[in-house]
Amino acid sequence: MLEITESIVIAIIAMLGTCAGSFGGIITASKLTNFRLEKLEAKVDKHNNFAERMPVVEEKLKVLNHRIEDLEREKNEYEIYKRNI
Repeated sequence: MLEITESIVIAIIAMLGTCAGSFGGIITASKLTNFRLEKLEAKVDKHNNFAERMPVVEEKLKVLNHRIEDLEREKNEYEIYKRNI
């Protein structure tokens, strides 16, 4: 009878150890998953910010290109004017 009781106690202790190890692994995996999700969300936020700013940059480039064209045209007109004086 004592052997059966010892076997049951050992089995219960082993089961508790297994449960504790499994539970610990689940918690650790969950924390790692949450960490990775936070990092991915930060990258997505950064990308979204970039995507929102690109049209503004493109519009500014358009304006600058027009201004450069205007300045080049004015320069050419001035050079023609100087030659004719």
